[in-house]
Amino acid sequence: MEDEEAILFDSEAFERMKKEWVLRPTTQSPRRRCCGLKKRVLWTLGVVSIVILTAVLAKKLPRHEKQPQPPQEPYINALRRDVTGALPKDNNVTWRGMSCMQDGTGPANFHANLSGGYFDGGDAVKSNFPTSFAMTLISWSVIEYGSKYQSAGELTHVQGVIKWGTDYFLNSFYSNDTTISQMVSQIGSRGSGVPDDDYCWMRPEDIDYPRPVGLCFTKCSKLAAEMSAALASASIVFKDDRDYSKKLIHGAMILYNFAESSISGEDSNSRSSTYWDEMLWGGAWLYYATGDADYLERVTSHDLAERAGAFSSSDADYGVFGWESKLLGAQLLLTRLRILLGPGYPYEGMLREFHNQTGVVMCSYLPNFRKFRRSKGGLIRLSQGHLQPLQDVANAAFLAALYSDYLEASSTPGWYCGPSFYTLKNLRDFSKSQMDYILGRNPRNLSYVVGFGERYPSQVHHRGASIPAHKKESCKGGWRWKDSNMDNPNIIQGALVAATDKYDGFQDVRTSSNYTEPTLVGNAGLVAALVALGGGGTLDKNGIFSAVQSFSPPSPPPPAPWTP
Repeated sequence: MEDEEAILFDSEAFERMKKEWVLRPTTQSPRRRCCGLKKRVLWTLGVVSIVILTAVLAKKLPRHEKQPQPPQEPYINALRRDVTGALPKDNNVTWRGMSCMQDGTGPANFHANLSGGYFDGGDAVKSNFPTSFAMTLISWSVIEYGSKYQSAGELTHVQGVIKWGTDYFLNSFYSNDTTISQMVSQIGSRGSGVPDDDYCWMRPEDIDYPRPVGLCFTKCSKLAAEMSAALASASIVFKDDRDYSKKLIHGAMILYNFAESSISGEDSNSRSSTYWDEMLWGGAWLYYATGDADYLERVTSHDLAERAGAFSSSDADYGVFGWESKLLGAQLLLTRLRILLGPGYPYEGMLREFHNQTGVVMCSYLPNFRKFRRSKGGLIRLSQGHLQPLQDVANAAFLAALYSDYLEASSTPGWYCGPSFYTLKNLRDFSKSQMDYILGRNPRNLSYVVGFGERYPSQVHHRGASIPAHKKESCKGGWRWKDSNMDNPNIIQGALVAATDKYDGFQDVRTSSNYTEPTLVGNAGLVAALVALGGGGTLDKNGIFSAVQSFSPPSPPPPAPWTP
């Protein structure tokens, strides 16, 4: 019965969408509701969360010319308008404009031009660490499902989104051919109690207070490895643009070397240090980007795996994949190598461990298991105390769908959880149930993606969306908009909000940022999950291996001589 209800939900959504879907750009006017009861049904999912919600595009990216597309299934229709580029003249985000053009140009700052990049949330801070993860996640989805993006008419578009981030990263560290002397960690500040990106509530276009550049000189391994992963993964996305791809690979290698050298200044003997999973993650991406077996040797080192926590499946948060923990993503990446390429000895032993651990995590996602709790409405509660759990859910939905596609590509019908065998449908049902919840099939019948469905959050914690277009406010003057109980005048279409509580509750209140703030990372996971679940194409089985040489592994050592 549950499966029949899920099918009914999707078919109804599909029929509504076929009637309401419009391919041309829409103009937006302030939304008004009578007593908060009626909202316009917008199955087009907005002009893209990835950039609208964080967008700090200081320059312009060319936008591809959209070709007419027939209606797709609901997930792809959600995705279609969930990716965007910068803010060209013909964009339909009329309430956004150029902002923070002077980043990096102040006295004693790092660089002459740090005006690109993305805000990482509803304020105006640009933080390289979570943004790097977001770019890596989006790149991963393009590498695996490029045909789906192409079918949806969004491949060029999403490549522009990635390049906007990687161009900024390439400007954010000083290096010669082999070493880095310093790198940017963040632009803007929070919590100083004086005019800053936390204290002030004003449109990004109107920021007039100083925006400090945070620099890292030593103990930078975590950030450098994460940025390395972003550039390395993007180099595969742009492999047909050889010059740009080589530039990205060169930057990724320098960053990873810097990460390794930074470890010597940190507590490198600690197995609880937080940077080992980034080293595993960055090294795995560099292996795929370069085909250099030296990286494969590093990431299949038992010592690195142990330091990264690969054998700690009893930990409460083991299996949570996000910008703070890359272990599961790295293990799945390397499981892909074992399943679809099988390099054999001497890598097989560690790759088998990664494969086994990936299977353990996938078991923990299934309703039959008690590793993670679920709300009464069916939403998995992956991490305790995380302020933005919906992004973790979207990430898990992506990884589960991706793992099922890896197994299917290798003609494997399922996997074992203890003595019980589970099929690929079990994984996809999990992914689909979580995305259905996010898109509105929940006890509140509320979509947590703004602009999608009949009901969605109206007081999103986002400065640009909460202040009328072209309304200039001072630092404190904008507080009246922050504290207002009115709907946002600008609909930040496509934005995934932060959270529901364990009882499926939600506070649609602008000042309750733990519920209503969108993030770049959250939307990266949303887009990745939507494209993985959508139609219009299949997994690209071999594209990620384009730089990987065929394996001619040495024979394993012979067994010890038999003695009676």
